[in-house]
Parts: sequence; C-alpha cells; structure tokens
Amino acid sequence: MKNLLIRAGRPDELDVVEALLREASTWLASRGIDQWQYPPHRDRILEALERGVCFLAFEEGEPVATIQVDDFADPEFWTPEDRPDAALYVHRMAVTRTASGAGIGGLLLDWASERASAQGKRWLRLDAWKDNEGLHRFYEGAGFALLRIVNLSHRRSGALFQRSTSPNTRRAFHA
Repeated sequence: MKNLLIRAGRPDELDVVEALLREASTWLASRGIDQWQYPPHRDRILEALERGVCFLAFEEGEPVATIQVDDFADPEFWTPEDRPDAALYVHRMAVTRTASGAGIGGLLLDWASERASAQGKRWLRLDAWKDNEGLHRFYEGAGFALLRIVNLSHRRSGALFQRSTSPNTRRAFHA
C-alpha cells in the first residue's frame, strides 16, 4: 500500500460504492457467510453520499474501499445508557479483494477513530453480523471490545463493538 487517499464520496459515485459492497457480498457468500446477501440499500447509500458521510479510499487513483462514518446509533441496538451521542458509528465498510490483506480495513478504522476524536467523541462503535466470528476477530484485533450481542428475531446483525478514540488506545493513521 503506497498512497491511500480517503475522501467523502460524491453522489455520482453511487455505482462505485455499490460495486465494492456487491464484491464483498459475493466473497462472503463464497465462504458460506450469508451476510449482506441482499442488494445494497441504494437509497441509504445515496443519502449517505449526499450527507458527506460515505467515504471512498483510493490507492493509486483506484477505489479500494468504502466506509460510512456518522452519528447514527441504531436505536434497536444502542440504548440511552450507552450514551449514543458519545460516539461515531461505522457502517458498510468493505475492501476490494484485490487489496485484501494490505491492512486497509485497519487504516480505515484508525482514520474513523481520529475523525470521531476530532469531533469530541469518546467512542467509535459498530454493529456486526452476530455469527461472523472471523469478522469479530478482525474487530477485536483492531482494538474493539465486544460489548454485547443483541438478539432480535428480525435482525442478523447485533454484535456490538466499540473502541476508545483516545490517542493512547489507537494507532496513528498515516495515509
């Protein structure tokens, strides 16, 4: 990984974001994981692009990843006791298979932590698919702690993770 540029995606890049998410969905399915086995939520992605909270990462001018970082705390998962306003939340992070293993996912999470810290947020949080243990290990390896698993019959996601945005507990982001 030589030069990673992260910037807000534009509404005219909706197809780029969707392609990254579809590629991740196909890869997950090939491993027997049913996460994201639905068409991307085009309306939600477009709204995130319009709000400037859906980001694209580029390496040598090519899109290699996407991540959404915003203040939306899903009320089915995050309770008032969690102080939802004390965090930024990661949604829909995907790295292209050609860049897999290069540490881009970790860099995106470090970047998101710095973004949260700059906004005065104490935590970076996310919810993950409950039964994707490999993904759980990835987040734990990136410094996240599993807070709890919320079991809702209509939701497959619900493994709640967070990590501190304190400079003492996160890696420095260098792009």
